[in-house]
Amino acid sequence: MIYFLADAHLGCRALKSGRTRERRLVRFLDSIKTKASAVYLLGDMFDYWFEYKQVVPKGHVRLLGKLAELTDRGVEVHFFVGNHDLWCRDYLARECGVIMHFEPYTTEIEGRVFYMAHGDGLGETDKQFLFLRRLFHNAFAQKAFSWVHPDRSVAWGLRWASQSRKKHEKMGPAVFEGEDKEPLITYSKQYLAEHPDVNYFIYGHRHIQLDFPLSSDSRLLILGDWVDKFTYATFDGVDVALHNYLEGETKP
Repeated sequence: MIYFLADAHLGCRALKSGRTRERRLVRFLDSIKTKASAVYLLGDMFDYWFEYKQVVPKGHVRLLGKLAELTDRGVEVHFFVGNHDLWCRDYLARECGVIMHFEPYTTEIEGRVFYMAHGDGLGETDKQFLFLRRLFHNAFAQKAFSWVHPDRSVAWGLRWASQSRKKHEKMGPAVFEGEDKEPLITYSKQYLAEHPDVNYFIYGHRHIQLDFPLSSDSRLLILGDWVDKFTYATFDGVDVALHNYLEGETKP
């Protein structure tokens, strides 16, 4: 069985019960460790992560330990950077054994073609968001930021991420506003026109749960989140399905 999930935003100061959410995620991963051949984490698992050569943000030890356990058991764990944790480097690969993805990734599984990405910037038209995204991905800007002492840079990063979360909460929960207003649908349709072999487009980022048909043999799925929805997708070799994780009730 293949599992897909995204957007835990662990460490977010604007969200309550952060330790409880991390434990819940770890219990889910523990429940699938004997069933999963691969787990795809599609971005923003951390609310903020900036990796220095010798320093990483403290915390998240339960999740990091569980990821290491999964990979030690032979489970492939794929970690996609999102727009909140894009400053990952090689620590998670070296210490936890995960496979890092910094760009959209296409792969074939059991004869079906998957296109996967966190989803930020794809089909996006908001100029402010695109400007910040270019700035955060800029190599010189990242180098300059690394000169700031970690105590100060991490504190600033967590405050920035927290303010972003509060801003989105004021706007209300993310909702699907229709095919024409969903950037990831627009982007996927354009990509599919040039790559008609793709069967599944799978994204995080939007914090909505969506299963949308693009053609007779292609679907788009948005994974929801592990903030308050606790949703994930599975691929059993035949089809992809979305699920809600309810402890004590769900059998992944």
